Amino acid sequence: MFDKEDVLQETIIIKVKKTYQTPENVTITSSQSNNDFDNLTSLTVPYSLVVSGDDYYVYLVTDEKEVSVLERLHRFDKTLPDIGLKMKTGLTVDFRNREILRDDAEDGAIPLFYSQHIKQGEVQFPIQKEHEYVVTDQKGSMQDNRNYLFVKRFTAKEERRRLQCGVYLSKKYPQYKKISTQNKINFVDGLMTEMSECLVYGLYVIFNSTLYDEYYRILNGSTQVNSTEINAMPVLDLESIQEMGRKLMKSKDMSENNCNMILEGYCG
Repeated sequence: MFDKEDVLQETIIIKVKKTYQTPENVTITSSQSNNDFDNLTSLTVPYSLVVSGDDYYVYLVTDEKEVSVLERLHRFDKTLPDIGLKMKTGLTVDFRNREILRDDAEDGAIPLFYSQHIKQGEVQFPIQKEHEYVVTDQKGSMQDNRNYLFVKRFTAKEERRRLQCGVYLSKKYPQYKKISTQNKINFVDGLMTEMSECLVYGLYVIFNSTLYDEYYRILNGSTQVNSTEINAMPVLDLESIQEMGRKLMKSKDMSENNCNMILEGYCG
């Protein structure tokens, strides 16, 4: 039905058989065509790789490369909440709060960060964008000015990467006790304490790597980065992430290739 439309649309057919025993394998077939089943490719993989643990995430792998991505990351048994971190969605829905938006700094105004502030792995502010300040006393629209990893929540389907992030360091903006984030970005925060700089940079290594970007594409087929799914992804232990962050800070190279090289030493 979508054959003549220029839309990103796929059809999934799932065959389920009730059984009292967990099957050893699952067969996944796929075709690039919408209107027939020509040129089918078939892949048989372990059930445990496709249906993951108690959370019952289903990973629709279609080739051996994607199988390798899952196998490499499923070695880790931690998630962000397990190591005291959590991804959250930005606080301020700007179009519903027009009365608090400001184009320029003024007394009582705090920064409002958008996805456009994420540039080359860092958060840059101000960028002469409209409405990049807010004046509010609503606690639900403010957060402490501390270290975060900002992650774009939406990307275009033609963009090469789904996970696009930037390091935010509070020391660059000492004049503010509070900041705000627009709800089209996500941010990783410490659950109990502020994240150290090396921890933020270590998270950047993870989120800017090719391996984790490929993993997220397997986990989520849409262009939206969902915080619930990110919080369920397997990650390294806290000490290893901090070590990776120190290596990135020493190299001062924020490129995807450098992040891949650093991560390779921990999950090669």
